[in-house]
This record gives sequence, C-alpha cells and structure tokens, in this order.
Amino acid sequence: MSKNFTLNGNGHGLSWGAPGTASATIAAGLVYENVSHDYDGVPSVKNLSLSVAPGEILCLLGHSGCGKTTLMRIAAGVERQSAGTVLINGMPVAGPDTFVPPEKRGVGLMFQDYALFPHMTILDNVMFGLKKLGATESKAAAMTALGRVGLADYAGDYPHALSGGEQQRVALARALVPRPGILLMDEPFSGLDKRLRDSVREETLAVIRETRATCIIVTHDPEEAMRMGDRIALMRRGELVQHGTAADLYNRPADLFAARFFSELNQIEGKVTSSGVETALGILPSNGMPEGAADVCIRPQGIVLSKSGLCGVKGRIRSKRFVGEVDLLTIIVDGLERPLQARVRAGSEWTTGMDVAVTTDPKDVLVFPRS
Repeated sequence: MSKNFTLNGNGHGLSWGAPGTASATIAAGLVYENVSHDYDGVPSVKNLSLSVAPGEILCLLGHSGCGKTTLMRIAAGVERQSAGTVLINGMPVAGPDTFVPPEKRGVGLMFQDYALFPHMTILDNVMFGLKKLGATESKAAAMTALGRVGLADYAGDYPHALSGGEQQRVALARALVPRPGILLMDEPFSGLDKRLRDSVREETLAVIRETRATCIIVTHDPEEAMRMGDRIALMRRGELVQHGTAADLYNRPADLFAARFFSELNQIEGKVTSSGVETALGILPSNGMPEGAADVCIRPQGIVLSKSGLCGVKGRIRSKRFVGEVDLLTIIVDGLERPLQARVRAGSEWTTGMDVAVTTDPKDVLVFPRS
C-alpha cells in the first residue's frame, strides 16, 4: 500500500480525510440527577444535577481534582456513584437499584493518554470495539473511520510509528467507529503542543459534528471550552458553579471564581451606593448589585487611557511590555494598593513614566458582593 504523506497547514503530520465522510449516529440525551461520588470517604462530586441534550457538545471545565473526569467516568459506567441517578434517553443506567454495564450503554470513551494497544496495528486498534460485527464488515467500518481521520494508508502500522497528534486521531476513530450515541473525551488535546493542538482540535470538532453524537469533553482550558462547547459546565470542588453558553459564563459569571476562570482581572474594593459603585477609579456601574461592600473586577482590556489632564483619575505608567498583538501596561493609581494591568493595541503611544488619565469600559466591569 502506498503512503501519501502530506504536511498540513501548520507543518505537522498528515492531512485529514474528506469532510462529510464520517458515519452518523443517533444522538442520545444524558442526565445526571443529584449525583454524588467519593473516594474512600473523600467527596469528589457533590449532589450534582446536569442535563446534556442529544447532539450537544458540552465541555466540563475546571481545575484538576474538581470532579470533572469522575463525572465523565460515571456516565461511562467505569465508576459507580454513591448517590443519585444517571439517565440516557430518559432510561436509568445507574442508580440505587440499577446499573447497566459500560458495554451496553452506547457510550464511547476516549482516554487522555489515548490507551492504544502497542502490540496491535492501527487497524486492529480501531476494530477492537467491533467484535459483534463480522470480520469483513468490521474491517470496512474501521477503514472508513481511519479514512476520515486521514490514516487509512497507515492501517498496517503500529502506534509507536505515529506522532502524538496522529495517535489522537486513531483514538478518535476507535471511539467513534461503534457509532456511540454519547462520546466522552478526557482532556483529548492536553498532550499536544499548542500549534498542533489548535489544528487537531478544529478537525476533531468537525468530525464530531458530522457524526452528530452527543459529546462531553473534559478540559481545564477555558479557551478550549469556549471554542468547542455548545455549552460549558464549570465545576469547583465537586460542585457545579455555572452552566451555560460561553457568552453566558464570560459576560455574566455567577461569582468571582467563574469570572477569574475566563479572564485576567484587576480586583479593587468598592462600595455600592444609590449612585453606583464608589471606587478609587471613580463611580462605576453597579450592575444591579445591592448597596454594601463589593469586589469590583475590571478586565485589562477595560482599562481606558487618555492624556493626563483629561477625564479620569490620574495614573502613571510603571512598565510597558510588547507581547505581539498587544502592549501590556502596568499603571500606578493613587488609592490603589496594587498597580492596574492594562492591554492596549501594540505600538501604542504610551511609554514608561508617562502620566495618564484612567477610566474604564463598562462592558468589562464586573461587580460581586465582597468575598
């Protein structure tokens, strides 16, 4: 078999197969009802309820140890919850009196380390989950899946002969070839370098969309969650902090933890009055907060500068650093213990030591009760 090696746009690996050739599946809905789990008495998931609609891509987002991988493994049947119920298409698959084994749930699982069998060829790895089919039919399905991820010419090779990005594609093909109604992916891109990760992520998303499978992707990267998920479920210490679209979580974070997860913040003290929030930067919008002490958070791009003497409070630029598309500025303002961090367009007129007037862009100001 001839092998046509083609570098993709960023110089890594093989090109992917033709769009529209992935086999479609019948998407399934997934529901967690008051699910709890613990490891030797230490809680990992706490009374969590969450619904994933058929065909939806949900990103489980949070720091390491927050329970997101455990929640995914509970859906797969690899872990059993200590309380609550898991339903697929409205039917309980795990609960107080029910436990459907993993192989009967119609759930595909893609592990973080890909878990390919090193002694099996690429084709045999992909065929592994097709034991109910005949040899001819199984091989045809596996070759179709490998063709979609651009690895049909490498079916007879072994995993060690492939790069990390190509092994990720094999794992994706293996997870999808049984045509699961639900696909679970545990940090599938964490082992790839950034340039390769971006391209593989976009191609993987295209394949998932073609199959129409319901998909849960575990990640700790907020940008990845925003780029891939129809919705995001943000977790902290086994609990669901917020569930919604990327725009919901970014523009209307539930609390300071959620706000910090999606962007850098300048945090200053404030007091909400009938006029707004009184701060060292002047009176800012209260965004409906009740009167009292508040934490005011301003994204770096929300710090607006103008020449000294114009509208705004007086500040002085302590440092300026060029980082490509933007300049990062550190600004000292009277009344603030910590300097402000600002992002402005690269090549700006601002220089170290310059006096400036500082105001804010209301859309980048978030206000929370004092923590």
